[in-house]
Amino acid sequence: MSLDAIKQKMSSLRVQQEETQAKYDELQSKVKMLEQENLAKEQEITSLSHKNQLLETEVEKLEDGIKKAKADAEESGQHGTQNESLQRRLQLLEEEAEESDKNIRETNEKYDRYSCITASVGGPFSLCSLSYRLRQTDMKAGHFERKVQALEASRDQWEEKYEEMSQKYNTVKKELEDFQLEIGNM
Repeated sequence: MSLDAIKQKMSSLRVQQEETQAKYDELQSKVKMLEQENLAKEQEITSLSHKNQLLETEVEKLEDGIKKAKADAEESGQHGTQNESLQRRLQLLEEEAEESDKNIRETNEKYDRYSCITASVGGPFSLCSLSYRLRQTDMKAGHFERKVQALEASRDQWEEKYEEMSQKYNTVKKELEDFQLEIGNM
């Protein structure tokens, strides 16, 4: 082999080495670009996974809230029924109290009439027995008044509880609607 052939071979090897180096540099830059894209995609996946986990937690929280609101609504419906029965009971007790009051007035009128008669004539009713009956009637009236007051207080408590449950239900319902809108916008 001659010196010219060797020079020509070396020259072709240099050109080939330069082409290979250029191709290597080009591939190296593509690898870096793909690694950066891969890193960006991994970060996006991590971000979306975290967001998905937060949304799943929020969904569970809202589902629990819905279950609680439904239970509260059902309970408040039961309270409404109880409230109605308490109001009927209260009305009956009020009627009984009015009847007792009427009896007291009648007894007082009879007492006044008979006390005059027994004081002057000495009739079948003594002052003592009428006084005893009057006390009994007063005690019954006081008893019914206390029952009425207790039932009114109980009714007021149930009404407050019903209002509170209604507000909780409406709040949870609003949160659910907001959450559904938020999910729908995604």
